[in-house]
Amino acid sequence: MSNNLLVELSDALADAAEKAGQATVLVNARRRMPASGIVYASDLILTADHILEREEGIKVILGDGAEVSARIAGRDAGSDLAVLKLERAAGAVAEATKSPARLGQIALALGRPTPDGIEASLGTVSAVGGPIRTGRGGMLERYLRTDSISYPGFSGGPLVAADGTVLGLNTSGLANGAAVTVPADIAWRIADTLVQHGRIKRGYLGIRSQSVEIPDALQKMLNREQATGLLIVGVENDSPASRGGLMVGDILVAVAGTPVVHHDELFTRLNEEVAGKPAPVDILRGGQPQTLNVLIGEK
Repeated sequence: MSNNLLVELSDALADAAEKAGQATVLVNARRRMPASGIVYASDLILTADHILEREEGIKVILGDGAEVSARIAGRDAGSDLAVLKLERAAGAVAEATKSPARLGQIALALGRPTPDGIEASLGTVSAVGGPIRTGRGGMLERYLRTDSISYPGFSGGPLVAADGTVLGLNTSGLANGAAVTVPADIAWRIADTLVQHGRIKRGYLGIRSQSVEIPDALQKMLNREQATGLLIVGVENDSPASRGGLMVGDILVAVAGTPVVHHDELFTRLNEEVAGKPAPVDILRGGQPQTLNVLIGEK
């Protein structure tokens, strides 16, 4: 009985690799070994930004072996994602998972680093974490790690569930060379923005801050349980914060109606939805809650 179950599992994983492999491509845009990409739409490839070392002469090898020229439609170093526009349709399109990846889930890392075809590495989802600073000026609200081997050229390729759907995009360009996976829902959302606007907007306030506890009495004044906020210890001259009236000594507790409890969370809140736009910033000043309307800067 166990042998039959192992055969069924083996066949399912082989089917998953075949299904996702049809939408996994080779991306040749750097001097050394090519990397991989995912067919995100019929004529669009989602890949890792760091593997695009040139903007011209980019070649993509599709699942059927055809070589197609491509150009950059949009790129974002902060998330290490980029979208390429093909000169013709690619055929099979990857299917993003409808369910978030689960800790311990079996997954396949796929890549097409050579014209010879797909390569695969089996593992499990070993961590689901976030938010995390990317080291490239961005912040991922969530990330995955697996114990599969990320072979050379796997960056830009998919992490695949046992049903052949894509759990995320693998890259070694976000965590000092360590392989991490950008979850599919985040990668697809960023890709949509890159297709529409060519880049990702990121906001900034121009403050230095440190996390502080909010006493129970002040939490009652906020009408919510929020144990910590950000004490502003520095405000840059002529910054969005200074122009908006933020001062040293204020405790920042929310941006655009969403509580902020630590600095990384503030970084996440200053996203494309508020960058370059006025937004309510809730603070505690002198023990009293106030709301300032601040025009969020754009990096």
